[in-house]
This record gives sequence, C-alpha cells and structure tokens, in this order.
Amino acid sequence: MTTATTRPADRRISPVFLGILAMTAVTGWATWTGFAAQPGIAVFLFVTAAWIVSLCLHEYAHARTALHGGDITVGAKGYLTLNPLKYTHALLSIVLPVLFVIMGGIGLPGGAVFIERGRIRGRWRHSLISAAGPLTNVLFAAVCSAPFWLHALDGVPLGFRFALAFLALLQVTAAILNFLPVPGLDGYGVVEPWLSRGIKRQVEPFAPFGLLFVFALLWVPSVNSAFFDVIDTILHALGINPVDQYCGQALYRFWQGADQGCLVSP
Repeated sequence: MTTATTRPADRRISPVFLGILAMTAVTGWATWTGFAAQPGIAVFLFVTAAWIVSLCLHEYAHARTALHGGDITVGAKGYLTLNPLKYTHALLSIVLPVLFVIMGGIGLPGGAVFIERGRIRGRWRHSLISAAGPLTNVLFAAVCSAPFWLHALDGVPLGFRFALAFLALLQVTAAILNFLPVPGLDGYGVVEPWLSRGIKRQVEPFAPFGLLFVFALLWVPSVNSAFFDVIDTILHALGINPVDQYCGQALYRFWQGADQGCLVSP
C-alpha cells in the first residue's frame, strides 16, 4: 500500500549505481583471472567498488524499511534509486568510508539518508529502520565469506580469495561499529525509541560527534586490540584465517609493497 504512493521513476535503479555495479563485476573478473599486470590494482578497484555497492545497499535498506514504515518522502528524495549522489551527506556516506578503508582497513560507517521520523508510528518500526542498514552489512559479510564457511574454495584463485576475505572483514567491522549504541550511529537508533524523553534530551547534543568519538576510541591501543580480537574471532568462525585477512589487506594496499609472496601457491 505504501509503495503505491511512490512513482515508478522514484524506484528506478540509478545509472550511477549500475555503473558502480559494472565496475565491481569487471574488476572482480580481472581479480579472478589475473588479467591485470599488477594484481593489487585489480583487488583495490574490486574491493573499493564492492564496498561502495554495500554502502548503497546499506542506505537503501534504511530507506526501503522507512517507506514501508510510513515515510513516503524517501522516494521523492531519490533514496530508492541506490544513487549515492542522492544521499544527504555524500561526504560522510561514501567519501569518508572509502578513505578509512584505504587508510586503515576499517569499514567505518557513515551517515546518509534523512528519514522523517514523525511519519513513522510505533517504536518497533523506528528500531527496525535503524537496524536495517547494519543487517545489510551482516548479510553482505555472509555472502563474501560463504566460500570459506561452505569449504568451497577449491578452484578459487588466491587473489580473489584474499579480496573476499578483506571484503568480509570490512563488512563485519561496519556491522559491529554500526550496531554500537552510540548517538549518531544506527545502534543508538535501535534503542533510542525505548528511552525516556529525559535521556534522549541529554544525549541529543552529542549525536553529531558520535562517529568522531568512535574513531578516537579506535586510536587507543587497548581498545583497538580488543576490537580486532572480536573481529578475528568472528572471521575465524566464518572460516577466514589471519593469512587470508593479511594478504587481502596487503593486496588492497598494493602501494606499500607488503603483498610479496601472497599470491605464491603453497
């Protein structure tokens, strides 16, 4: 009933997203076949394009859930087209997350679609709208790691295997960071409808700084170590070992020259 109030053009997939998807497919093929003279460049382009695809799907999940929850304005805003240029904060949504991946190999979440919360009725709907984005990262992580936990790696080229491992790492870190109950992140959006008005008023001024707070915490060695211990435990449960992670990140950051020996079959 809700989707009927949006125009077909509001739900048409953007050529921008299709272009990013095509880039993912082409560079994924280049990574699989070893077509590129420098394997690290192919891995870099493939992982970056796939990461942007996941960011678009993350924000689409928020918007689509909000649409069914009662906010019919998301269609007119272009959020259902998967076009990253339609986000309210393209810098926070796309540019910064990509820069953080390049600099530190962390799937840091961004801020993006604006949901008119006044149109949403029911606390469960509000929570589900906030949870929809990071749940997309969970699903993306499951897909990227499927060859590992299904023990279906026979015939998968090493470069592609390592790229999938690094992609899975990014999705797991993004899901965990997004689910933190910190103001400004999706995790807080999940619990916020259940808080008293007094607590929400006290927390509201800190919302714009939540992401910066998380980023600063990750620079604390003890916190960083504990965080990646959790990540390693999850990836191990998914069948991804430390070598897969290291070589995936080393190939992605090919300009550092740390990928030597990663593509040599044992």
